[in-house]
Amino acid sequence: MKGTNLGEFEELLLLVVLILQDEAYMLRIKDEIKNQVNRSISMGALHTTLSRLEQKDFLKSEMGGATQERGGRRKRIYELTAAGKAALNEVKEMRASLWSQVPAMELKFSYA
Repeated sequence: MKGTNLGEFEELLLLVVLILQDEAYMLRIKDEIKNQVNRSISMGALHTTLSRLEQKDFLKSEMGGATQERGGRRKRIYELTAAGKAALNEVKEMRASLWSQVPAMELKFSYA
């Protein structure tokens, strides 16, 4: 298994998969990222990152049933594993801890 640290894009993908639940397939994930964070990504980048997250054991996937609207083709559905949920919680706690230490005055911008 590769390293367990999460990059920003990996964190974003895990969160979107968690949001989409049973609808977490490639095209829907891509569209949700565009809608939620206004970020366009290529299918290649998405596929590579989803594969990497599976290698890290943060995601698992299985083929869904074929549908008429997809011309009889099946789609791969992604789901977070327990390790993926733990990684997201760890990142969330780390960020909250860091943000709680930032003095409020440091976030105010000066336009001098």
